[in-house]
Amino acid sequence: MSFQLDTFNKLLLETVGVGLVIATYPDLRPVFRNHLVLEWFPGREESGAQSLEAQIPELDALALRAALEAGKTYKAPLEVKVKRRIHALSLAATRADMDDGSWVIIELHNVTKVQELESMISSYSGMVERQNRMLKKEKERAEKLLLNIMPESVYQELKTFGVTTPQRFDEASILMLDFVGFTTMSVEHDPTTIVSELNDIFTAFDRIAEHQGCERIKTMGDAYVAVSGLPEANPDHAQAIARLALLCLRYLKRRNESQKIKWRCRIGLAPGPVIGSVVGIQKYVYDIFGPGINLAARLEALAGPMEILFSEEMHPRLHAQFQIEERGAAEVRGFGPRRIYKLLGADDLHLQSDPTILGD
Repeated sequence: MSFQLDTFNKLLLETVGVGLVIATYPDLRPVFRNHLVLEWFPGREESGAQSLEAQIPELDALALRAALEAGKTYKAPLEVKVKRRIHALSLAATRADMDDGSWVIIELHNVTKVQELESMISSYSGMVERQNRMLKKEKERAEKLLLNIMPESVYQELKTFGVTTPQRFDEASILMLDFVGFTTMSVEHDPTTIVSELNDIFTAFDRIAEHQGCERIKTMGDAYVAVSGLPEANPDHAQAIARLALLCLRYLKRRNESQKIKWRCRIGLAPGPVIGSVVGIQKYVYDIFGPGINLAARLEALAGPMEILFSEEMHPRLHAQFQIEERGAAEVRGFGPRRIYKLLGADDLHLQSDPTILGD
C-alpha cells in the first residue's frame, strides 16, 4: 500500500500543470523537479551537488533567502527561453519546516498566455480609447460645423428631437452685404489669395455680429447675410443690425489702409417678418425666408460702394440714434416706390466697437 501511495504521489507531481521544485534549506539543493521544470530549464537535469541558483540562474537567491528567513512567501517573475520561444513564469517559494529538516517548495506557473491575453486586452483597450477620442473629436467637429450654419438653440432642438420646427419672427432685421467688383477681383488676383482674404473678412464679420448680438445666417459666394432678432428676441434688432453694418464698413476701411487688395461693399438693411428653418435632409442648411430678405437684397443692389441703405420701414427705429441722410424716392423692384435713406454713423458707435477686431 505504501509503494502504491508513493507511486501515486510521484505520478501526481509529474502530471500536475505547475512546475514544482523541492530543495533543502538553507543550502537550496534541489531534491525534486517535475517534468515542467525540466522542460523550462533543459540541460540542467543533473542535480548532484548543484545548488538551486545553479539550476535556475534566473532566480535571485539572495532575495529568496531573505524572504524565507523572514517567514514570507517569495514571489518573482521569471523569463526563460525554450526553443526560441520566451516563456513567462511566475515563481512562488515557501519554506516548510518538518521533523526531518527544512525545505523550500517552489511553484512555477506558466503565465505566458495570460500575459499575451493581457497584452491583447491592453492593446484592444488602447485601440478603443483612441477610437473614442477620434469619435469625440469628430462629434465636436460636427457640432462646430452645425453651429456655424445654424443658431445654437436650433442646433440643440435638432440634436434633441432630430427635427426642427419652422418659426416665424415678426420682429427682426436683415443685413445683406455684397462686394463691389468681386468677379473682376477673382480674375485679376490669385484665387487662393482672394479666398483667403474673403475668409478673413467673413471671420471678422462673424465676430462683429456676435459682439452685436446678431446671427450670421449664411454666405453665398461674396454675399454675407446676417439677422438680428432671431432665434432670441431682441427689441432693439434694428439698432443692432445698423451697428453691425457700420462696424463692417469701418473694418473694411481700416483693412484697406494696410492691404494691397481693396475691398469695398454695398449693404442693404430691411425689417422682417421672417421665417427661420432648417432645410435639407442629408445636408443641413439653416435659412430665413420672407419679404424682408428680398427687400434687403434690392436695397443692397441700389447702394453705391461703401454705402448702407435702408427704406422707410426702418426709419422710425433708426432716426433718433443714428446719423442718416435721405437719398430720395426710388422704385424698388417687387416693392414699388420707397423712400430710401443712407446710414452714415452713430454717436455711440465707438462704445460698440470691439477693439480686438477693429483695432481701436
